[in-house]
Amino acid sequence: MTRFEYVGQRSPLVVVLLFIFKVVPEQPQNLSCIQKGERGTVRCTWDRGQDTHLYTAYTLQLKGPKNLTWQKQCNDHYCDHLDLGINLTPESPESSYTAKVTAINSLGSASSFPSSFTLLDIVRPLPPWDIRIKFVNASVSRCTLQWRDEGLVLLNRLRYRPINSRSWNMVNATNAKGRHDLLDLKPFTEYEFQISSKLHLYKGSWSDWSESLRTQTPEEEPTGTLDVWYMRQHIDYNRQQISLFWKNLSLSEAKGKILHYQVTLQEVAGGKATLQNITEHTSWTWVIPRTGNWAVSVSAANSKGSSLPTHVNITDLCGAGLLAPQQVSANSEGVDNLMVTWTPPGKAAAAVQEYVVEWRELHPGASTQPPLGWLWSPPYNLSALISENIKPYICYEIRVHALSGDQGGCNSIRGNSKHKAPLSGPHINAISEEKGSILISWNEIPAREQMGCILHYRIYWKEQDSNSQPQLCEIPYRVSPNPHPIDSLRPRVTYILWMTALTAAGESPQGNEREFCLQGKANWSTFVAPSICMGVIMVGVLSVRCFRQKVFVLLLALRPQWCSKEIPDPANSTWAKNYPIVEEKTQLALDRLLTDCPTPEEPETLVINKVLHQVTPAFRRSHHPNWPEKGQGVQGHYTSEEDTGYSASSPPPPRALTAETGQGVDLYKVLGSKGPDSTPGNPASPSTVLPVDYLPAYEGYLPSNIDYLPSHEPSITDPREELPQHISLSIFPSSSLHPLTSSCGEKLTLDQVKMGCGSLML
Repeated sequence: MTRFEYVGQRSPLVVVLLFIFKVVPEQPQNLSCIQKGERGTVRCTWDRGQDTHLYTAYTLQLKGPKNLTWQKQCNDHYCDHLDLGINLTPESPESSYTAKVTAINSLGSASSFPSSFTLLDIVRPLPPWDIRIKFVNASVSRCTLQWRDEGLVLLNRLRYRPINSRSWNMVNATNAKGRHDLLDLKPFTEYEFQISSKLHLYKGSWSDWSESLRTQTPEEEPTGTLDVWYMRQHIDYNRQQISLFWKNLSLSEAKGKILHYQVTLQEVAGGKATLQNITEHTSWTWVIPRTGNWAVSVSAANSKGSSLPTHVNITDLCGAGLLAPQQVSANSEGVDNLMVTWTPPGKAAAAVQEYVVEWRELHPGASTQPPLGWLWSPPYNLSALISENIKPYICYEIRVHALSGDQGGCNSIRGNSKHKAPLSGPHINAISEEKGSILISWNEIPAREQMGCILHYRIYWKEQDSNSQPQLCEIPYRVSPNPHPIDSLRPRVTYILWMTALTAAGESPQGNEREFCLQGKANWSTFVAPSICMGVIMVGVLSVRCFRQKVFVLLLALRPQWCSKEIPDPANSTWAKNYPIVEEKTQLALDRLLTDCPTPEEPETLVINKVLHQVTPAFRRSHHPNWPEKGQGVQGHYTSEEDTGYSASSPPPPRALTAETGQGVDLYKVLGSKGPDSTPGNPASPSTVLPVDYLPAYEGYLPSNIDYLPSHEPSITDPREELPQHISLSIFPSSSLHPLTSSCGEKLTLDQVKMGCGSLML
């Protein structure tokens, strides 16, 4: 091929000249012949070499014994194979045959080298067919593979493998006659079988592989033991919950389909099985007493039998603090792996017999617990690679146990293989007030939105309609109670609150907002200091006698009226109203008897004379509260129009009581003294009646301190004292005392009256 290029003003002009050269055919190479099966035809192939670009004819020639010649021409332009259409019979398998191919075109010809062979060299047997397998007595230990083959086949080769394996097991069988025993098959395993054949040990070629036969071997009794782990949880003071977990046996150990697991629970001291249970699951939970030592055994069963039981003694896995591993950490090793490391438990490191690393997907608030994973580690190994069921963006709770006999210690940590900021924030569901602070409760972020292990929660708050930066409180995840208290809010101020969560990768978006206003109950601590100070001052003041007296008087003045109990008026007694004549006769007889036989030990009978309603009281605090000057009688006191007994100009009674005398006067002091001239028919004159001793019922109250009422008699007191020492206040309401009726007569002696604190009885 030659290329010419012309460059003009507009664009270059390219001219390509292609020269094709016709050549003589090349010598064919690699001539070979084959016959498929005993009844097949001879077919030869070769390499024709370079293309001659001319019509070329290829002629195949085969010479056999007895000068037999077979020839066939190929008219195809690209001919490189030919089928002679003849069958070489096996009568003389050692007979020699020679094959040659010749290429001819208009320029010349070329022939291949002759290829000599026998029937055994070129015949390739057909693949075996009708393959089947037989298990004697349904046992995998005696397995026979059977097939059908051509009659001249002398050698077979077998290959088989489990379905999930990539490598084949090869077996050669000579003169097998369509039968071979296999002794190394595994029970309850699906296998694939193929067979190939050959006519001679050294000559000829192997047939193609037969079609695959797939079958499952029979089951056998399990040989392995279960890997069992457990968790222990207290329910109350006398019960505990035991949760058992075990892993499936491997196929080589199960040797069949596991139909169920048998769990046996027994108390060590008794030795007798307490409970036997059958389950199809790989976990089992039961409630047992907290007292006593307990042990469990678990075994797996298939159609052929049961495995050996695994025995476990139930102990407190975290009870021995000295055995707890130290410095537990979990680091990511790729997307699906976690590397857990720890250090020995200090002085108890030599006692550790083995370590157990357990992990569980952390699902806060989930109703069903996720599956538990665990693995065993020898005491000299202080790390473990967790790769079973590890997913990215999922937080796992990892616990390392150190076991020594029937004791154990543990330590835990959380970890994840990959993390990022949570997709959502916590949802505040309730805010309540308690003792001047608020309690915030929230719902956990869904596990699929946590995107790893949460390290902290943050609670934000700020005043409503405020542009200031919000305040926050950060709570570590492990020690975060729900609800959480906040005591820095001001009362009667509306706040906006929300929450976020943080992982090692960042902070989540804020959750929902809630408004809250603290009602403002005062904090008890704000009253402690003032109360203590006030108490100290009061103790100091009351320790002085004069202050103590004044405080006592003030308290008496402030005492309400209902605190005093009414004292009844004896004039209103039923006896005085119904039996006046009997009383007078009885009194006269008694007076006559006392006069005739005086007894010095007997007290003088006091006669209470009936007082008229018109008597003016000697003390009326409602109109004249001022006290008289020292030494003066009660003069100029107010007298109403209805009071006609005494007036402002009347002289004071001879026995008027003073306000400063120290003598005590009984409430029912005698109003008239019985003298020699006093008779039942001659009552005491009004001049002998003390107005202070009886007050009408409608005139206020009786004085509580009658001894201190003013008197006309002067008293000797300190001239420096201008005010009375005591303030007389009424304690008896006027409604409690009533005058005697006219039917009672003029006399009423105290020996017929019984007086109490709350009532008056005759």
